[in-house]
This record gives sequence, C-alpha cells and structure tokens, in this order.
Amino acid sequence: MENRIQRIFLIKPLARLSCFVMLLFVGVTSVSHADDSLPATDNFEPEVERTEIEKPDIDTEDFEFGVSYGLLSVEDFGVNGVFVARLAYHVNEQIFVEGIYGLSETEKTSFEILSSVDLLSDDQREYSYYNVSVGYNLFPGEVFFSKNKTFVSELYLVTGAGTTEFAGDKFFTLNFGFGYRLLLTDEIAFHLDMRDHMLNMNLLGVDKTSHNLEFTGGLTWFF
Repeated sequence: MENRIQRIFLIKPLARLSCFVMLLFVGVTSVSHADDSLPATDNFEPEVERTEIEKPDIDTEDFEFGVSYGLLSVEDFGVNGVFVARLAYHVNEQIFVEGIYGLSETEKTSFEILSSVDLLSDDQREYSYYNVSVGYNLFPGEVFFSKNKTFVSELYLVTGAGTTEFAGDKFFTLNFGFGYRLLLTDEIAFHLDMRDHMLNMNLLGVDKTSHNLEFTGGLTWFF
C-alpha cells in the first residue's frame, strides 16, 4: 500500500516535468524557424545625407592680370609703400610665367638725416623694377568658408631676374620668394606675396649686395 502511494506522488511531478520539456522544445523550434525565414544581411549600409559643396574652378583662360599694394624694405632707405602690377601666363596646372612691374618712393637714409646732406635728389629716390619670373604651384588645397562653400587655394614658389632703377642707375636684380593664391570666384583671385630682390649697389661708398624684402597683397583676374 505504501509503495502504491509513493508511485502516485511521483507520477504527478514527472508529468509536469515532461510537459515543461515539451513546451521548451516547441518554443526553441519555433524561434529557429523564425530566424530561418528572415533575410540574411552580411553588411550594414547606413544612409548618410551628403552635403553639396560649392567651390570655384579656375577659369579656362590661361592669362592672369592683377594689381597689388604692400611694403618694400629698401636696405638703408627705409620701409615704404609699393605698387605692383602683374601679368602671368599659366603654362599648365603647376607652372606659370609672370612679368611684374613695381614702383615705390624711398626715404632719406639716417646719414642724410643726421648730416643734413642729401645723397639723392627727389627724382633719384624713386625705386622701380621690372622682372620676369617662373612660378611653381607647390601645395594646391581648399579653404572651407562655410558648411556649403569652399575656395580653391595654392601655395607657390617663384624665382626670376630683371632690372631695378634707383638713384639714377640701373641694377641687374635677382628675385625669389613665395606666394599664396585664393580663388574667390571662377575668374577672380586674391594674392599674398613675399619676394626678396637682390642687387649689388655702391651708393654709400661700399660695394655690397642689397636684399630688399617686399610684402604685398592684391587681386588678379583670369582672362
């Protein structure tokens, strides 16, 4: 009698456990079938909204003309304003050839001020030069002005030779330097330039090489 009662109490837990195992098996099978029905996706490709950026392109014409204004340091004759006119021909995207004419008015030397002796007349104090140089666009790039606006820019090197008229005489002059061009529109560009004009002079009784530094900024037009 006692064994029969024990078997009765054991049957109910076993039945409950069997039901639980069957339900668990049915649930796992359903999930596996659901996963098989989903499409396979190996890569996730996000949809990114692209921002349209406007940037000017250099005009198809190869010639560039412009004017600049800045400072010219003439050795022994002070730092003075200088006006520069430029005409350039772009051979290709990297190389260009330019002709430049510059005009300035120098000051009196410290010796003239202290001794009250004028070494040069007013006409002889006019400093002018013209030269032909070759330039190379070294680092082309872009400048972002706003979210949707960018400007094309270039850093370039130049070197050349020409003639300087000063103190009633003409001097053979070498020049070299670098510049920065920022294309504002398809035809108009902004320039910043630094040049060193080297020439041999003997105005104060000493024959020496004069280094005359020039810093200018201006606008050019492609045509």
